Amino acid sequence: MTKRPALVASIVIAVVLALLVAVLATRDPAVNRVTKSPLLGRSAPAIEGTTIAGAKFSLADLEGQWVLVNFLASWCTPCKREHDDLLQFANVHAATKDASVVSVVFDDDADDVRAFFAERGGDWPVVLDDQGAAAVAWGVPKVPETFLIAPNGEVVLKVSSEITFEFLQEQLELLRSGA
Repeated sequence: MTKRPALVASIVIAVVLALLVAVLATRDPAVNRVTKSPLLGRSAPAIEGTTIAGAKFSLADLEGQWVLVNFLASWCTPCKREHDDLLQFANVHAATKDASVVSVVFDDDADDVRAFFAERGGDWPVVLDDQGAAAVAWGVPKVPETFLIAPNGEVVLKVSSEITFEFLQEQLELLRSGA
């Protein structure tokens, strides 16, 4: 009689684990996850402030080109993994000057972010968001989150996960062609 509760508990645990595996196996991948946002189709919120290099920055100065806005933190593992892809995107578009990358620091220390970029590279503007105003305006609860802004200043894409260079290029070409 004492073995019966243990058997029932084992069966319940096995069923719960099987359901968990099924849910995880059918989820969207943790990379290139396009999500909805109230910002889509609207003018991008302002981003103004000081970069980690001490320069003044205003997103409005980049109007007329595609802009990739990436919210990141040096402690964020997916941010570390996607950094090489952002570097590749920035480098490919630096020559043609048709698209720029801007990063916004999310809940992180400026010195840690400087060390992150010194180690991994990247010479695009990295804007400090000490009070979290940009994160609130853009509706960013966690990192990484990435937005693509069209040359007219409209937010056209939101990705709430790690991103890849190939995906960014594909999305940019689709949006350029009006597809």
